[in-house]
Amino acid sequence: MSDAPIRAADVLARRLYEAGCRHAFGMPGGEVLTLVDALEKAGIRFVLAKHENAAGFMAEGVYHRHGAPGILVATLGPGAMNGVNVVANAHQDRVPLIVLTGCVDESEAQQYTHQVLDHGAVFAPITKASFRLNAAAAGIVADRAVCVATDPRPGPVHVDVPIGVADLMVPDVAQPRRAPASAVAPVGSDLAQAREWLLSAERPIAVVGLDMLDHGAALGAFFEAYGIPFVTSYKAKGVVPEDHPLCLGGAGLSPLADGHLLPLVQQADLVLAIGYDPIEMRPGWRHAWDPSRQKVIDIAPVQNDHYMHHAGLSFVADPVATLTALMPEGPGRDVWPDGELAKVRAALDQAFPVDETWGPGAVIAECREVLPDNTLATADSGAHRILLSQMWRCSEARGLVQSSGLCTMGCAVPLAMGLKLAAPERPVVSFSGDAGFLMVAGELATAAELDLPVIFVVFVDASLALIEKKQRERQMTNRGVDFARSDFAAIGRAFGGDGVTVTSRGELRTALKDALSAPRFTVIAAEIPRGAYDGRI
Repeated sequence: MSDAPIRAADVLARRLYEAGCRHAFGMPGGEVLTLVDALEKAGIRFVLAKHENAAGFMAEGVYHRHGAPGILVATLGPGAMNGVNVVANAHQDRVPLIVLTGCVDESEAQQYTHQVLDHGAVFAPITKASFRLNAAAAGIVADRAVCVATDPRPGPVHVDVPIGVADLMVPDVAQPRRAPASAVAPVGSDLAQAREWLLSAERPIAVVGLDMLDHGAALGAFFEAYGIPFVTSYKAKGVVPEDHPLCLGGAGLSPLADGHLLPLVQQADLVLAIGYDPIEMRPGWRHAWDPSRQKVIDIAPVQNDHYMHHAGLSFVADPVATLTALMPEGPGRDVWPDGELAKVRAALDQAFPVDETWGPGAVIAECREVLPDNTLATADSGAHRILLSQMWRCSEARGLVQSSGLCTMGCAVPLAMGLKLAAPERPVVSFSGDAGFLMVAGELATAAELDLPVIFVVFVDASLALIEKKQRERQMTNRGVDFARSDFAAIGRAFGGDGVTVTSRGELRTALKDALSAPRFTVIAAEIPRGAYDGRI
C-alpha cells in the first residue's frame, strides 16, 4: 500500500495476482489496454493469442497445472463474442475462468451503438456470475469474482470493465477479503447408516467424478480400506493412478466400454457416487442404478439438481471430510467373491487392444508406449477422443485434459499450449482430429512465438469420423461430413515447427522420438483409414 492512488484496473489485477494468477490470454482492443497494462504491472503476463476462443483454452491449460483461475481478456463486441464457446465450455466443464471484457461507459452507451451490446446478458446463462467493475467497489467486485469462480462447483465469472472506470484513480488501501470456509462433514443417523452399508456390502462399486480431481490421496485410502473397485469419469481419470488394482478405468462416451461397466454397476449391492457430476456422461448413464433395489450413497459438494441419478443417502458436504468420517476402524471384508472384477478387466482389455497393426488404436498405443510416463496429454472432441479416453492410462489427475462437458472441438491444441507454458519441464502431446485441428491451426503461430515444443498428433481421415459413422449407421446418404485432405505436416513447417506424415507404427515411433528432443513444436499427421473407428468405440 502507498499514499499514491491507483487505477481501479490495478485493484482488480492485484486481486487476481493474489489468487495465484500469473498468465492472462486474449486479443486486445483499445478498450482493454488499461486492463492489460494493469495485469502486467501486477505480475500477470499477458499472452497474445490468435483468437479469443483459443486464448480461453490456453488459460484453462494453465489452470490445470497451477490451480489458479484462468484469465481470458477480450475487447468489446466481436472480441467478447469470440469467447462465448470457451466460456460455455468452462461453465459445463467446471473451470474457474475469469472473463474480462472491455465495454463503453454507461453514459456513452446511451448515445453510441457501434460494437455496443449487453455483454452481461450474453454471458449470464453460461457463467456463474457477471459483474460490472465499479471504481468505488473495485476490491469487492474483484474478490467476489475470484470466490464465485472457485467455489464448488467452479466455473467462469464475467467482469465487464468500462473504459473510463478502468482508469479511474482510487485510494491504495487494504481491500476486503472473504474468509475461507471450513470443511463440512456429515454427522448423525445418516452417517451411521452409510457406515453400516459399507461394512455389509458384498459387491460395492464407486463412480468418481471431477469434484475429486484434487483429492486422490483420500480416495485411494478410502477404496483400499474397504476394497471398493471404482470407475472414473473421463475428466477424473488418474485421480487414483489407473494402474491401481481397484481401478476399472474411465467411462463416459463409449458404448463399447459401457457394455462391460454398466452391467457391473447394476449388479452392485452398494453404489457410491463420489464427487460425481454426470454432465460428462452419455445417456446410457442416466439412472444407471436403482435406489429401490440397490443401496446408493451420493457424496458431493453441491445438491443434486440434475436428476440424472438418485440415491438412498445424499451427503452435501466436503467430499474429503465425508470420506474421512466414513473410514472403517478395522480391515474391510472380501468383496465381489465370484471374480466379476477380473472378468470385466479382461473384457475391457480385449475390447481396447494395443497390438493392432495400424489405425487410431495403434496411434494411441504407440504414443503411450513411446512417450514418458509423465507426459501431459490433451484430447479434442471426436471419435479419437472416445478411444483415447479408454486406452490412455493416467498416473495422475489432469494427466489427460479434454472438453467432456460441452465436448467442443478445437480445444486440444490451445489446451496443450497452456499446459506446456505452465509446465515447461513436462512433455506435452495433443490429439486432434483433422477437422478440429484446422479450426485452430493459426495458433501454431502462437506456439512458435512462445517457443513451445508441444507434440501435435493429428488423426487424418478427411472426415468428421464420428458423425460419418453415425450417418452410416442410420443408413443415410453421405452428406456434409467429408472434406479435402490437407498436408498437415506442411502446415506445421509453414508456421515454424517441424512436420511429418506417418502411416505405420514404425514411422510414428521415429517421429515421436524426434519430437521429444526437438526445440520447436512438431505436427505429426497420422494417416488412418476411413471407417477405422467401426467396432472400436
